[in-house]
Amino acid sequence: MTSTQILITIACYFAVLVAISFIVGRKSDNATFFRGNRSSPWFIVAFGMIGASLSGVTFISVPGAVEEGAMNYFQVVLGYIVGYLVIGTVLLPLYYKMNLTSIYSYLNDRYGSAAQFTGSSFFILSRMVGASFRLYLVAGVLQEFVFESMGVEFWQTVTFTVILIWLYTFKSGIKTIVWTDTLQTLFMLIAVSVAIYYISDSLNLNGIGEITGFISDSELSQIFFFDDWKAKEFFFKQFFAGAFIAIVMTGLDQDMMQKNLTCRSLGDAQKNMFWFTIVLTFVNLIFLGLGVLLTAFAKAEQLTATKDKLFAAIALDGNLGIGIGLVFILGLVAAAYSSADSALTSLTTSFSVDILRLEQNYEEKKQRWIRKLVHVGFSLTLILVIVSFEYLIKDASVINKLFVFAGYTYGPLLGLFSFGILTKLQVNHKITPVIAILSPFIAFGISSLASRYGFEFGFFILLLNGFVTFLGLLLAATFTNQNSNTDLYQA
Repeated sequence: MTSTQILITIACYFAVLVAISFIVGRKSDNATFFRGNRSSPWFIVAFGMIGASLSGVTFISVPGAVEEGAMNYFQVVLGYIVGYLVIGTVLLPLYYKMNLTSIYSYLNDRYGSAAQFTGSSFFILSRMVGASFRLYLVAGVLQEFVFESMGVEFWQTVTFTVILIWLYTFKSGIKTIVWTDTLQTLFMLIAVSVAIYYISDSLNLNGIGEITGFISDSELSQIFFFDDWKAKEFFFKQFFAGAFIAIVMTGLDQDMMQKNLTCRSLGDAQKNMFWFTIVLTFVNLIFLGLGVLLTAFAKAEQLTATKDKLFAAIALDGNLGIGIGLVFILGLVAAAYSSADSALTSLTTSFSVDILRLEQNYEEKKQRWIRKLVHVGFSLTLILVIVSFEYLIKDASVINKLFVFAGYTYGPLLGLFSFGILTKLQVNHKITPVIAILSPFIAFGISSLASRYGFEFGFFILLLNGFVTFLGLLLAATFTNQNSNTDLYQA
């Protein structure tokens, strides 16, 4: 597939996204940008969230990681089911009851303004780095297979990509994203289906029965790992890590919850989570099966590409025809945009609502202008962070880096929310930033010490970090109550 053909494909796809944004974005205001006027059909939200959850990381890294770790990632996916159950039965009812725009407003109600600022700040850091990881991966593929031969620099590729996202999200934000994510999810699923067809055909596999049989017979099809409890792929580590990853990276994440909160009612939002969970589980299994096929094809053809470059190298080298190259580019771009566009919108929302307190501190005429300025600011920041990754990331699968980092940045959110929901103890909100900042360092120290004795936390670091935050809040609450009792006694 030539660079010109790829550019035409991207241009056509982008034109469709811009058209959708103008159709749904008429008469938009801040309520439209932040909440989608609470008018989104639940099934549209559910389907679109699949693409946002998978992202370019899943599209490339999950199949590419099979060669090294078999299908152990599905242990994490099984844990997701438990996490999504908690979201649907505990968190969504809470958010709808409080009629939230930003979910971190709960922390203000539970602890105080410093806690809301802390929660929002950790989300902004987490989502900024997470979205940058995802876009970095996609921009790297486009750079290597398209723009490099045209003499375009990496920073120019990144800037071009982010500008496209800004153009179709600046007007109506989350309302546009709910609909564009649906289209992007569709293209992603079409891409993986076509890829399986082409690769299976080249491996002389006919029909679903032969394909599934080939995958199940492969040594790379192993899902469950119970042998070594110290290893990072040990089942219970990954299962429980998956449950808490789902809770924090969906239920405690403004990006994902902002879509849920555009549904018309709590019942619709819960139906969205139910069907989203079912479909996402099977889609992840399909991606892992694709990884087995890609690895087998690469071995048969003696291809040297591995990990994150494997899928791209096979799809774009031309040996399987232009069809698979076309759908790969569509799927890749869809995966990248479905994650990054909602990230940009949620970052703008959280900063405007939680940090600037837009509705409380500014009159209505200024609110819209400030929101647009914040949107531009985060677009520029996204570009700078992605370009910096080019000099920092040189090895390992990106998905592993993403989840390990998330364990440190989302851990404090897990501790703050779980302590607030599970206890009625009071904590001075001014101490919450200190606890949230110290917790990742303490968790890192424990993890480093444990690794010396052969115990690898892996994704499980999230649970450790959340527990440290919870324990810190518990100690602070105990100290506060003791002081209160002492003052009362002295009085």
